[in-house]
Amino acid sequence: MCSFVYILRSMSNGRYYVGYPGDPSARLVEHNAGKVTSTRRRGPWELVYTEEHVDATTARQREYRLKSMKSRVYLEALIRSVD
Repeated sequence: MCSFVYILRSMSNGRYYVGYPGDPSARLVEHNAGKVTSTRRRGPWELVYTEEHVDATTARQREYRLKSMKSRVYLEALIRSVD
């Protein structure tokens, strides 16, 4: 089963959130409904990027790499690369 890494952008303050679920669209609904503690007070959120991976392990590793970079510039370049 494939997994995804996703990037959300807060429509209220422009901040980014990186995560990995099975279904990015369903997870976006949870973020916007306030069900995710780390994003509850920063929404509403929009889904701006997704990557498909062959399994959850690969997706988690990619999520960790993106989060460890702590680079807004890199995330924005990655988002622009698919536009």
